[in-house]
Amino acid sequence: MSEAFAGMWVTADGYIRHELLRNGRYDEARGSRKSAYQGRYEITGTHIDYWDDTGFTADGEFRDGVLYHAGMVLYKEPPP
Repeated sequence: MSEAFAGMWVTADGYIRHELLRNGRYDEARGSRKSAYQGRYEITGTHIDYWDDTGFTADGEFRDGVLYHAGMVLYKEPPP
């Protein structure tokens, strides 16, 4: 896992909040629903694969500091 990709990724409207944790897990909030999806992820180069705890799989790509994932566009939030 690249440390450069760890942190909070957010859609422009703030509805989706996708946190990539340093331990290879992720936690995704949707609207007021915290931890709507959780699971693990692996990054190879600029490609990310997800395995949700419920069995769902997805993937995405990092391009020019933006995460493109499952039809969503997410931007990295600066650390607090």
